[in-house]
Order: sequence, then C-alpha cells, then structure tokens
Amino acid sequence: MNTTEKSTIENLENQLLDAMRTANIETLDKLIHPDLLFNSAMGQTITKEIDLEAYRSGLMVVNKISASDQQINIIGNTAVVAVTIDMDGKYGTQPISGKVRFLRVWKQCDKGWQVIAGSSVMI
Repeated sequence: MNTTEKSTIENLENQLLDAMRTANIETLDKLIHPDLLFNSAMGQTITKEIDLEAYRSGLMVVNKISASDQQINIIGNTAVVAVTIDMDGKYGTQPISGKVRFLRVWKQCDKGWQVIAGSSVMI
C-alpha cells in the first residue's frame, strides 16, 4: 500500500468528520460523490442530496464525533475504510449516541478523492 495514499485518505476521513460536526455543507459537497449510495444503520439508502439536506436543514446535528479502530485498504484508485465512530448528536428529535461502525468507499475521481458508497451499523 502506498503510504502517501493512505495518509491522504486518513486526512480526508478527518476532514469528513469535522465537516459532519460543523455541518460544513461546502466541504461535505466536495467530499461526497454526486452518485453516493449509503445504507444507514436504520436501513435507509441515503443519496448525496438527502445527506446534504439533513445537515443544511439542521435535521442532522453532530455534537461530538471521534474515530478509532480505522483500517484502510487501497485498491487501485479506490480506498475502502472501516472505522468505528463514537458520536453524540441527533437526527430530528431522535438522539444519536454511541458507537457506529462505518464502511466507506472512496474513489479517486476528476475532482479528487470522493466517497462513493458506505454503510453503518450500531455496535
């Protein structure tokens, strides 16, 4: 594995978490591919527009977020990341608190690395 690419993905993962915590729509828009498909822990398939609108409208609020147990595999122009996220926040009136295991797929596109797919499960 190219350590430069791994370092790049680690940095992008940190940018993504910070953008989620601060509801930074501009950064989220840059990091998420237009054709994103993400299966949530609740079984919903989320698109980029659904995700951005949740942050834009204040429906999704992240008060605290941190990562641990991160694994990154680089396969050509694709990176697969498995990571445990400890988060505290809310989605609408539903509190979100605890650990979630995420699987994210990053692809090197014309606009740089972007998340193209993912899933999450409560642990």
